[in-house]
Amino acid sequence: MKRVLTLVMALCLGTAVQATEVMKLAVTTSFHNSGLADILVPQIKADLDLEVQLLVVGTGQALKLGRSGDVDAILVHSKAAEERFVAEGFAPHRREIMYNDFVVIGPVADPAGAQGATSARQALQLIAANRADFVSRGDDSGTHKKEQQLWRDAGLDPQGFDGWYKPVGAGMGAALNTAAGLGAYVLADRASWLNFGNRGGLALLFSGDPVLFNQYAFLPVDAGRHPHVQSALAMQLEGWLTSDRAKALINGYEINGETLFTFNAAPKVQ
Repeated sequence: MKRVLTLVMALCLGTAVQATEVMKLAVTTSFHNSGLADILVPQIKADLDLEVQLLVVGTGQALKLGRSGDVDAILVHSKAAEERFVAEGFAPHRREIMYNDFVVIGPVADPAGAQGATSARQALQLIAANRADFVSRGDDSGTHKKEQQLWRDAGLDPQGFDGWYKPVGAGMGAALNTAAGLGAYVLADRASWLNFGNRGGLALLFSGDPVLFNQYAFLPVDAGRHPHVQSALAMQLEGWLTSDRAKALINGYEINGETLFTFNAAPKVQ
């Protein structure tokens, strides 16, 4: 009888394990580096019995994974690229979830005088004029795309920069580490900066320009394009990410009293 009960319990446990649904979500390195994933993913599992497997890459690579159907959804932060993704038929829609902002990080001594700038444009112009070391993500991420746009808005072309401009082709954490090692300037998202432990002689020098707004959005991969994707699970996750439960967790996530993200999901897909 004991052996029968043991067998029944094992079968029940096996069924329970198998009941957990699994989906793949490509997320940006900035989102992952913020630490917010460590808060949200376990709660998603608890609330939905849904295991979300994260593929941590830059926005450009996340979009490529979506285009090839290698993930079920993406969470990224480059609006123009996301809108192209939808227009090309790779996602049925784009759903805004939360935002923070980009900030200019640099050496405390601030040899370029970026801290005294009145705009992001001026901050970058000062860095370029002083040929101060600047670390670029250089990885086609959302942060890299924003940085490139900011240089263009400043009337400058990164293609013409030489030794002081240093693309690293890596994630936000690696870029910040490189900047710390070189005593260089770098564009970062606020969440990654607040969660960054190896600051050395770096400080937040400039922020607050409206052009530094940083929106994150969720895009489910279109099942019409890739029938094998877990579209039902992606929509289930989207419902959770836009819920009051997610709002409380996102708005409540702080480091040293500073909020890293602000929830701004609309009640319905527009």
